[in-house]
Amino acid sequence: MERAFAVLSAFTGGQPELRVSDVAKRAGLGLSTASRLLATLESVGAVERDPVSGLYRLGLDLVTYAGIALNQHRVHRAARQLAQELAARLGLGANVAVRRGDTLCYLLNFEGARARRNSVLIGAHNPLHATGLGKCLLSGLSPAQRRELLPADSLVGYTPHTLTDHQRLDAELEQLAAHGYTKEVEELAFSRACVAAPIRDQAGAVVAALSVSGPLSVIDLAQREDELSRAVVETADSISIALGYAGPHAAGASA
Repeated sequence: MERAFAVLSAFTGGQPELRVSDVAKRAGLGLSTASRLLATLESVGAVERDPVSGLYRLGLDLVTYAGIALNQHRVHRAARQLAQELAARLGLGANVAVRRGDTLCYLLNFEGARARRNSVLIGAHNPLHATGLGKCLLSGLSPAQRRELLPADSLVGYTPHTLTDHQRLDAELEQLAAHGYTKEVEELAFSRACVAAPIRDQAGAVVAALSVSGPLSVIDLAQREDELSRAVVETADSISIALGYAGPHAAGASA
C-alpha cells in the first residue's frame, strides 16, 4: 500500500504525465516494481495510460474518492455556500484551508470575476508561514508549538517579503489576534495578495481559515482593506457559527 501511494505521489510534482522510469525514480522504486504497480493501479482506474504516448497520468476515478472525502468534511459542508457567495460578491478568489501537518491544504477554492486562475487549488498544499491562511492556522498554536512544528530552518523565504523568523511571525500573529484578520502581500508569490481570518469550532479551536485573494492590481489593499477584512471576518464568523462556535465566552465555558 505504501509503495502504491508512493507511485500516486509521483504525479503531484507538477508534471501531469510520466514515463515508468520517471515514476520509479520519483517513488524510489525499481523499474519492474513501478511498472507492476502502475499496471495494477491502471486496472482499478487510479491511473490512466495515454494510448499514443504510453505516458501515465492520474485517473479520473480518483475524483470520486476525493469528492466523497470533501462532502463528508464538516468544514467543507459549512463553508461551501458562504465562500462561493463571498467570491461572487467581491469579484476575488475565496479559499478555505485546513492544516495538514506543517502545511495547509485547500478544501475550497472559488474564482471571482476579477481573479481568474488557470488551475484548481483544491487539495493543493502551501506553506503555513508564507500565506494568510497559514498564519490564521498557526494562530491556534502557542509560540512553543509553532516552533516545534516549524523549526527555524523551515521558514523558507519565497520572496523578499516572506516572514523567515519566528519573532516577526509572532508579532504578525499578535496583530491577527488583536484585529481578527491578517493579510499577506507578495509573501508567497509576486503580484498577489490576500486577506484571511480564522474559522473556529464549538470549543473555540482554530480548525480552518478563510481568505479572499487576487492580483495586487485587483485586490487593491490600499483602498479596500477595511471592506475586505470586514467581509472576510464576517463570513469566517458565519462559518464558525455553523460549526457550533458561540463566541469567546461560550468557548471559555466549554473549555
